[in-house]
Amino acid sequence: MTTQYWPARAAPFLRRRVYWLLILPPLLFLCVFFLIPFAFAFKISFADSTIAIPPFTKLFSVTPDGHYALTVTLDNYRYLVTDDVYLLSYIFSLRTAFCSTLICLLLGYPMAYGIARAPRSTQTILLLLIILPFWTSFLLRVYALQGIISEHGLLNNLLLWLGLIHTPLRIMHTTLAVYIGIVYSYLPFMILPLYATLEKLDVTLLEAAADLGTPPWRPFLEITLPLSLPGVIAGSMLVFIPAIGEFVIPSLLGGPDSLMIGRVLWDEFFANHNWPVASAVATAFLVLLVGPIALYQHYQMKDQAPS
Repeated sequence: MTTQYWPARAAPFLRRRVYWLLILPPLLFLCVFFLIPFAFAFKISFADSTIAIPPFTKLFSVTPDGHYALTVTLDNYRYLVTDDVYLLSYIFSLRTAFCSTLICLLLGYPMAYGIARAPRSTQTILLLLIILPFWTSFLLRVYALQGIISEHGLLNNLLLWLGLIHTPLRIMHTTLAVYIGIVYSYLPFMILPLYATLEKLDVTLLEAAADLGTPPWRPFLEITLPLSLPGVIAGSMLVFIPAIGEFVIPSLLGGPDSLMIGRVLWDEFFANHNWPVASAVATAFLVLLVGPIALYQHYQMKDQAPS
């Protein structure tokens, strides 16, 4: 009798084992490449900057009488509040990431909708065109964009040849160039989640709405758009999160006014060699970015949970 019920009793245990086996690799990856480096940065943020290798003081030291001493300072975080550079760079990063995400959404939604409604044979080709830029290095794509929007680049030469402008447009080293670079680089991250959501949409709902005589815009606003919100949120997160900490695009395409938080971190780490302040900037940036996202995910899961 005992062996007869063993599979039923062992099923929850086996499911837990399989669950942990599946989730263990990403947990190890996050621990090694995110949690441990962040723990080091968090520790350095409470140290003082000094001329040494590494360029910060030790938090734990041994006194001459053999006792352990803890030396912690909050001056680095206080410096973030008193210096306007960090606040302005964070606000500029938020604004740039938000506007870029909105532009990607406005451009990517019609493209994803068109791909989802295309014939099956055409969908494969269109998706291949969307994924094709990922086969090229990100850095090479940004450098190629420089050749397009520069003063003597392809875009200005084309507009001059068509007679639409008489003097070359100054796009490089401006905020507009940063927007173009981010949208150009991250637009596929918006299209693919939207396509995955729109492709699963039940077309019979739209057909039923059309049979009832509703105008074309109403089924879109009341059926398509609400059902595609998971894709909109996923695509917006995939664009917004990397865009807010972008370093390569503002450095290569932006000007001195394009002071994003990624450039500030680079300057503090490698130009000023002020690791404690840079670690404090990274820690504050992560808290300010991940905190609202975690709260949003918590309340979203709470709303979706059965009452």
